[in-house]
Amino acid sequence: MKQKATKIPPKRRVSKSTGQPAREVSDSTSKICFSATLLRPAPAAEKGVSWTFLNMPKEASKKLPSRGKVTVEGTLNGSSFQATLDPDGKGGHWLKVDQKLSKAAAAEPGDSVTLEISPVAEEPEPDVPPDLKKALAAAPVKAREAWSDITPAARRDFIHWIASGKRAETRVKRIDTACDMLAKGKRRPCCFDRSGMYDKSLSCPIADDSSTGQ
Repeated sequence: MKQKATKIPPKRRVSKSTGQPAREVSDSTSKICFSATLLRPAPAAEKGVSWTFLNMPKEASKKLPSRGKVTVEGTLNGSSFQATLDPDGKGGHWLKVDQKLSKAAAAEPGDSVTLEISPVAEEPEPDVPPDLKKALAAAPVKAREAWSDITPAARRDFIHWIASGKRAETRVKRIDTACDMLAKGKRRPCCFDRSGMYDKSLSCPIADDSSTGQ
């Protein structure tokens, strides 16, 4: 009698930060390739900044796994980098380019740059603001356990939702609400539009006309 082959499940990666199985963002090894213009933020919106930014072409942005924040790795003009793309509120993404990367890529505002990127296999741990850390330390045990159990991307969503509040009192209220949601077993902030397409809370910077050639 022919013996039935046993299917061996693939090994799952384990997150070094939480000890939990890592969630794969994408199993595709193909890179997203595109060109974009490096822009300087408008002085009226951002004063004394040393960074630049670029808007991802719509067709390139559509290849990403999420309309919200996505961490990618790849190259800009051949220089390696890892960064988190931000949603532009229109279904697309934009990238903040720090001074170190722009120098390594020999790129200045107004230049066309070439990128090859792909989503990282596991989203990195976000930086937790001090006020949220303090609130979590004083929160019920269930809230702290839920915070440790959710994915880095989910923790980032909570932080992003809290930080998107326009006023200081809004931030305080959202921190309290986040702790309450976690204590009740909720793994994502309720009613948070990660893309900014519906509540219009997210957008890309306004470009300085001098860096667009206008």
